[in-house]
Amino acid sequence: MHKGFLLMAALSGFLAVALGAFAAHGLKQVTSAEMITIFNLGVEYQFYHTFALIAVAFGGHWLKSRLIIWAGYLFMLGIVLFSGSLYLYALLGAKWTGPVTPMGGFCFLLGWLFIAVAVWRDRVVELDD
Repeated sequence: MHKGFLLMAALSGFLAVALGAFAAHGLKQVTSAEMITIFNLGVEYQFYHTFALIAVAFGGHWLKSRLIIWAGYLFMLGIVLFSGSLYLYALLGAKWTGPVTPMGGFCFLLGWLFIAVAVWRDRVVELDD
């Protein structure tokens, strides 16, 4: 188990719940419905990749590949770039974050691809049905 990724997943999950609650209860007075939708997209992808970090934290037990570690770092970077840029845009109207969002999405894609390659390369004995 990789405790660092598990710790980051726990903190990210905590933050995602807090930000989701903020979006549901406090954001209505601050911004438009469209910006709330954008903010919630950031929360949604943060949650997805929080669970991915949990999988990475435990996946190293079964898959002995550095690609799993890289996937974890890519997921963390993706959360910061993708979700973070959406939060900044929705809260501050920071249009400069526009090019940052797809870079975060690319990090997510690479992370998933790295997991797929690690699984593909691994010589795990499959169980019979």
